[in-house]
Amino acid sequence: MTQGPSSVSFSGPPLLEERAGATALVRLNRPQAKNALSRELVIALGQSLQRAAYDQSIRAIVLTGNGGAFCSGVDIKEAAQDIRKSEAVAERIDGFHAIVRAIVGAPKPVIAAVEGGAVGFGCDLALACDLRVLSESAYLQEKFVTIGLMPDGGGTFHLPRLVGMGRALELLMLGERVPATTAREMGLATRVTSSEDLLQEAMAMADKLAKSPPLALASIKHAARAALSGDFEGALQREKTGQMRLLSSKDALEGMLAFLQKRDPKFKGE
Repeated sequence: MTQGPSSVSFSGPPLLEERAGATALVRLNRPQAKNALSRELVIALGQSLQRAAYDQSIRAIVLTGNGGAFCSGVDIKEAAQDIRKSEAVAERIDGFHAIVRAIVGAPKPVIAAVEGGAVGFGCDLALACDLRVLSESAYLQEKFVTIGLMPDGGGTFHLPRLVGMGRALELLMLGERVPATTAREMGLATRVTSSEDLLQEAMAMADKLAKSPPLALASIKHAARAALSGDFEGALQREKTGQMRLLSSKDALEGMLAFLQKRDPKFKGE
């Protein structure tokens, strides 16, 4: 489980979904609780990401939080009711895993737009995304150890691969905040921008990706992520298999023709 503030009454829906062209914008919407994850929100987020992942009209996904926070982790007051019930705890963790699996397995780029804190599972959630845009006031924090726990959303997988084992153990064992500028230096943040420009920057990046060849992006994401747990020869074979498949696609033909004709390509994912 992960750490967050106590439950706070809030009348709006816990999750908001919007479309901007071929980009899906998914917003955690429990701002008075710093977007702490209630059971309802966990289910809604998992379902939303699964839908977006396999909707062919969606080319990119932006995940963010409302109210100046990304996600503060699990809703402690609600989760405390299940703390001694192993089956209930296991069910909650399965819900967290469904969310990060949807992100990692999506055949399209997922961007985290992080304002304020990404704490506990909120940090794991941001790390699972393919790209991370942070505001200058944002921070990441694997805070589990401070309450006697360990990450349960893939943090122990992603951090060593992003920053190396030494830095990963430092962040996991000390549980300290990683400010946006430090996160950029460490390779945890793709870009850092002002709070005012955060969503615009993330959406502009998503728009650029949405106009890119979706088959190529899916192959790149699959090959790069698979390489994290494979060897060099396996990586070469995945690249060869993916490239042979892409060379026979209409998108590749369109890309080459557009280059020769000095125009912008129009990719259709075919």
